[in-house]
Amino acid sequence: MTVPVVTASGAAPACSVEYSVTSQWGSGFQGAVKITNNMAAVSSWSLTFDFAGGQKLTQGWNATWSQSGTTVTAANESYNGSLATGASVSAGFIASWSGSNAVPTSFKLNGTSCNTAAEPSPTPDPTDPAEGTPPALRVSGNKLVDAAGTTRRLLGVNRSGGEFMCVQGRGIFDGPVDDASVKAIADWKANTVRIPLNEECWLGLSNIDPAYAGANYINAVKDLVAKVKAHGMTPVVELHWTYGQYTGNSAGCSDVHASCQKPMPDMQYTPSFWASVANTFKSDRSVVFDLFNEPYPDRATSTTTQAWQCWRDGGSCPGIGYEVAGMQDLVDSVRGTGATNLILAGGIAYSNDLSQWLTYKPADPAGNLAAAWHVYNFNTCSTESCWNSTLAPVAAQVPLVAGEIGENTCAHGFIDQVMKWFDSHGLSYLGWTWNTWDCSAGPSLISSYDGTPTAFGTGLRDHLRALNG
Repeated sequence: MTVPVVTASGAAPACSVEYSVTSQWGSGFQGAVKITNNMAAVSSWSLTFDFAGGQKLTQGWNATWSQSGTTVTAANESYNGSLATGASVSAGFIASWSGSNAVPTSFKLNGTSCNTAAEPSPTPDPTDPAEGTPPALRVSGNKLVDAAGTTRRLLGVNRSGGEFMCVQGRGIFDGPVDDASVKAIADWKANTVRIPLNEECWLGLSNIDPAYAGANYINAVKDLVAKVKAHGMTPVVELHWTYGQYTGNSAGCSDVHASCQKPMPDMQYTPSFWASVANTFKSDRSVVFDLFNEPYPDRATSTTTQAWQCWRDGGSCPGIGYEVAGMQDLVDSVRGTGATNLILAGGIAYSNDLSQWLTYKPADPAGNLAAAWHVYNFNTCSTESCWNSTLAPVAAQVPLVAGEIGENTCAHGFIDQVMKWFDSHGLSYLGWTWNTWDCSAGPSLISSYDGTPTAFGTGLRDHLRALNG
């Protein structure tokens, strides 16, 4: 489990520390720290922090470790004392714990506080972002625009992991989410990163390991959002896996818990999830909210009309055994917090069908709602003729974002067609996915988190660089 500590806004911190719990068992755990020095170069270093949950240090490596009361000190070894400006060093330890395994909240390197801006800075006006930071987006007709009214497109990638690692008890993110790995995305000239989430982990429900849930999970998400923004990219937080037992047609699992994709959000937890997320980010209108990954009520209901009614209104939907939260419920949950952030709502058929999106469009009092769409080479609506007949009418009235584009061929011929069509219509798209999976088994953009592309990823990378280079 990686639990990055959130960095304050403002000037760059003098130093940063990422604290990780790499494994945990009955009464013990293994931890690690990654220290980055942003000050002048030093020839020796000493890191201090306080345990807050009754933890007791037992041994460590890559540093001389000691503990006095609750205060832990890690001093450099003879071979790793030099730390240049911008350089990092990692060290690990084993400790016991009882009661809780709370994450330390403050760190000091050679007496200087880390993860805190060097000087306090005023809270920025989210409608007037500084140069190099993502804008607060709003809907203007069928375009996304910034505060100055300039048209913007969301072009980038998905960063999968937050939806499944926590519920599987394996951590919070799949692979590193440190600054270097986020910078690698920006180096592709992406301007947007979509971050899939799990509602049970965010809400800290009892079936999830507390190390990967609740405050730990939320803080990790907030930290990733901050890193994405620090590199000038728009963060899209998206609900991917949810609660509710569904065993009908195309069921991803029989589990009631949020361990797979469900056909629709659930009324029991999803409105609370979105109220919490909206409260967390409502002061930062550069964060975009994507309500639900890939609705597929059409696989459960007997008619398309029933599917679209379920999609918008929720309630007791035919073929779905739990009470559904419709898109209108979720829009209401977000807006009920006072948040005016841009909202995305994907259609039915795993977000591949927008044929009746305009007819069933949820009411949004903030007028800041856009349509989301997903496409892969194996989807029903994967041809230009379908895009012309079903997407173009939607895109003529509201902004359209392809939240996921991809193909299972480990090549990029199909997404080349998608990007060409979307470019010609001035629309947005995000590649699935920035993870080092086997691209012959599914769409994977990279083979290394330093940004080395797969053959599939090369197509997206080169296209983004041509557009934004």
